[in-house]
Amino acid sequence: MLDKKILSQLESITGRGGVCSSPEDLVVYGYDGTFEEGTPDAVVLPRSTEDVSRIVKLAAAERIPVVPRGMGSGLAAGSVPFRGGIALTLTRMNRILEIDQANAVARVEAGVVTADLQAAVEKAGLYYPPDPSSQRHSTIGGNVACNAGGPHCLKYGVTGDYVLGLTAVLADGRVLRTGSKCIKDVVGYDLKALFTGSEGTLGIITEALLRLIATPKFFRTALVEFDSMDGAARAVYAVLAAGVVPASLELMDETAIACVEEGLHLGLPLDVAATLLIETDGGDEAAVAREIETAAEICRREGALRLKVAANEAERAALWKARRSVSPALGRKAPNKLGEDITVPREKIPEAMRRVKAIREKYGLPIVLYGHAGDGNLHPNILFDKRDPEQWKTVEKMVAEEFEAALELEGTLSGEHGVGALKRAYLEKALGPVSTEIQKRIKQALDPLNILNPGKIFPE
Repeated sequence: MLDKKILSQLESITGRGGVCSSPEDLVVYGYDGTFEEGTPDAVVLPRSTEDVSRIVKLAAAERIPVVPRGMGSGLAAGSVPFRGGIALTLTRMNRILEIDQANAVARVEAGVVTADLQAAVEKAGLYYPPDPSSQRHSTIGGNVACNAGGPHCLKYGVTGDYVLGLTAVLADGRVLRTGSKCIKDVVGYDLKALFTGSEGTLGIITEALLRLIATPKFFRTALVEFDSMDGAARAVYAVLAAGVVPASLELMDETAIACVEEGLHLGLPLDVAATLLIETDGGDEAAVAREIETAAEICRREGALRLKVAANEAERAALWKARRSVSPALGRKAPNKLGEDITVPREKIPEAMRRVKAIREKYGLPIVLYGHAGDGNLHPNILFDKRDPEQWKTVEKMVAEEFEAALELEGTLSGEHGVGALKRAYLEKALGPVSTEIQKRIKQALDPLNILNPGKIFPE
């Protein structure tokens, strides 16, 4: 609990109702999308960049940790306040400040929900592609802080590919504005790239200037069923090797399918080992149709059992509902899940899937495999009961072997969730000692008091 004098100073910055410190409030802001928990000393909800600047100046003077968060949807425990301090919650900074149609950019506050931005720019005939599965409740600030991805990133790229500029509050309270509406801007170091994916450890992102593109007019979406994971994996690689770049190429294994069907009754097949959800899009209807037909033919050659192309928007929406429901549906199978997001080069996708299956068979705990197979970003989810110490020990071994497999295949630990607290023990193995040391020095240079999201990303 913070001193009453400090709580009063914080409330003088935010206004009445901007500071919460009851035990109930502290619990609510103490967790994210993982099973990890911490307890902040206070929850502070600013309404402007100026508010954030004054809060951070006070925190720096009092040596209080500041843990930024949006909607708490992270999957790496990056916004869990393990060391107490201030849970700086940016959800009240949720204004879309500008949609500039002429330059195809949007300027938004950090607390804007991603799907709200997408809906707003769509009305202007524009498209913001990054679409994490949490897009209906995650915020732009969190997306930028973790450099989030999503199903459509296979064709369109991740959040960082759309960041043209940022406003961020530094550890001493100064406000940094970097980037511009210019497509080409190479003056000085690319600080917006440095802050993108920094997980709140270098500064508090309060605004983002985002690039938009023209909205695709046509979509074709197919669900392809396979009787083996190997067949699905071969099809993923073969489609991409043929030069077809779908907007999405999503994998679900049999457990993921069963969990979703059990809860939603969408008519998903229960007699298959895996499905691929393939979507093509673009501005040329004939080209979009040709691409899905080419992908379908390749899947048949690789042993697809059945294939269905959505006939209308309602059928397309149902297919996507199934895919986006996988993560929450896993709660039906076990009290806890640990979902990772290892990424490997495209040609290594089949081998990565085989290795994950081998880990599952070696240890006996279920691993549900789904994810953005097209860009090599897989989400092996280990299902377990954290109340059982033996199961947790087994999970730690399994995760270590998943990461080891990804690195051996020239992949990496995370494609879109970030490092947070859960992957920091493996950071140096992924980056090497030189890169790790340089990144630590950057952190020390920008946050010498280590008050911004301490204990995240780097092993201690």
